[in-house]
Amino acid sequence: MRTRADIECWLTDMDGVLVREERPLPGAKELLEQWQDRGVEFLVLTNNSIFTPRDLSARLRASGLVVPEERLWTSALATADFLHDQMPGGSAFVIGEAGLITALHDIGFTMTESKPDYVVIGETRSYSFEAITKAIRLISGGARFISTNPDATGPSADGLLPATGAINALITTATGRVPYIVGKPNPMMFRSALNKIGAHSETTGMIGDRMDTDIIAGMEAGLHTVLVMTGISDPALVETYPFRPDELLQGVHELVEQAPVESELDEVRADV
Repeated sequence: MRTRADIECWLTDMDGVLVREERPLPGAKELLEQWQDRGVEFLVLTNNSIFTPRDLSARLRASGLVVPEERLWTSALATADFLHDQMPGGSAFVIGEAGLITALHDIGFTMTESKPDYVVIGETRSYSFEAITKAIRLISGGARFISTNPDATGPSADGLLPATGAINALITTATGRVPYIVGKPNPMMFRSALNKIGAHSETTGMIGDRMDTDIIAGMEAGLHTVLVMTGISDPALVETYPFRPDELLQGVHELVEQAPVESELDEVRADV
């Protein structure tokens, strides 16, 4: 039976696991340093498609966490990876921000409003009714409907905001078409992340704070799953699900291995 000792590579969620409200969570800095010092392959995953990996790396650095941009895997990158496999050099009408648009440009996709192969919906700070109307008409006209993630709401300083999933639902109601969603909980995002770092599911762990995205997707991708209590989950909520993570921890600080401390006797022997 697989245990943590069998794990050679790690995937980890970002918000609620490493940071919360742009503040590092206990043990996050030490765990990242431990992985990097030991040459452990890892990726930090997020369903947020607004930011590029460079943007996210800078934001994490401002929080005191060092994560190189090549160690970040977003739903935008996973979506671009999927579309490149499906139709290299295709075209898309995009509702989204720099993270998604840059990812699609980097795989050679063309952004267009004229007969695109795909309509791609991602996170954005300001949804335009005009753009949503355009998306509805293009999908009704035959464009394939893709979305980066299913999250219906997102947090803000003033409360909840409508997010990608809410826009997906609006377009689905208007067109009768359901999007193919690449981000979590689709295990496709994890498989693309594994391919990026050359990892195998049998020796890779997934750390998350949500049963309905991180843990279910990790489980379906065949990963060792670790749920932490520093995000939205608590033991009572976990009990409502018909599946369980392989490990349930208070936080990532429990994954940090302490360096062995020599006893005073060992120090004396070393001196001798």
